[in-house]
Amino acid sequence: MSILHTKIPEVIQLEPQVFADDRGFFFEAYNHQKFAQQTGSVVNFVQDNHSYSKQNVLRGLHYQIQQPQGKLIRCVVGTIFDVAVDIRKSSATFGKWVGYELSAENKRLMWIPLGFAHGFLVLSEIAEVLYKTTDYYAPQGDRTILWNDPDLAINWPLNAPPILSAKDQAGKPFKTAEIFD
Repeated sequence: MSILHTKIPEVIQLEPQVFADDRGFFFEAYNHQKFAQQTGSVVNFVQDNHSYSKQNVLRGLHYQIQQPQGKLIRCVVGTIFDVAVDIRKSSATFGKWVGYELSAENKRLMWIPLGFAHGFLVLSEIAEVLYKTTDYYAPQGDRTILWNDPDLAINWPLNAPPILSAKDQAGKPFKTAEIFD
């Protein structure tokens, strides 16, 4: 597995070694020991989530203020633009974001540690996203920051207006959102 560093040092893209031949391919999507060695993070994933979305669906920017979750994201069908926003007030990269394409074709994963809001936009006709979390979903701590907050100025690669849930439409502005110290 290769590490692809981002502008925010704690957010890391992982590129697995893919073994392909005329029958198809094989790769190791996650290995606890290799993940710890490559990222310097020893984590315990407790939950796997699977999301199916149509083109132009934008999910996010989500995080949990209670029981915060680190997330290991991968797209197994289609293509998404995956975004992490640093919401740790004491961080040198507070309020900064990074975004990268994850796809079934490039097989890349993105590690988003605690203290970040996460969202993604579906670029393909459909997309299926799998992600592991370091803590359980806690609805009482669930928070959303507006996907199009002008202070964050995320450059979403939109070709049409995004399809949003009611929760995402009602997200809080970054300036008034609950954040991490």
